[in-house]
Amino acid sequence: MNSIFVSKHTDEILNRIYSLSANSQPLWGKMDVAQMLSHCSSFQDIAMGYSFPKRGLLGIVVGGFAKPIFYNDKPVPKNMSTIPTILIADKREFEIEREKLKQKIITFQKNGPEKCTSHPHPFFGKLTPEQWGKGIYKHLDHHLKQFGV
Repeated sequence: MNSIFVSKHTDEILNRIYSLSANSQPLWGKMDVAQMLSHCSSFQDIAMGYSFPKRGLLGIVVGGFAKPIFYNDKPVPKNMSTIPTILIADKREFEIEREKLKQKIITFQKNGPEKCTSHPHPFFGKLTPEQWGKGIYKHLDHHLKQFGV
């Protein structure tokens, strides 16, 4: 399984982000490309310990059992629900959002597993840095595939 903590995997993700344009269209879902970049950036904030969404009851009850879907090799299902606080519905500026996400990915990768949050994921609960690294890669991969890159 790929991990954002591995330089070649980070480079691959960044190259795919650079191949997006403001006119990139989703193959599924409701977010436009700038909203998707902002959503991914907000997800990075959780992994970096900058944002702490509360755990919902469903996550508390079943999140631990479902946790492997965050970091295993199986693709994320299309149109899977997301953390409500990082669902982006307002208009965003493509270039600004792309640069923000790029910088957060680079910082997260450079900081390494030891700087990963110890705060629980709002649905899956406690994750190891290794699980976060795989989950971040998988989340970004899912959304880049959503836009055909």
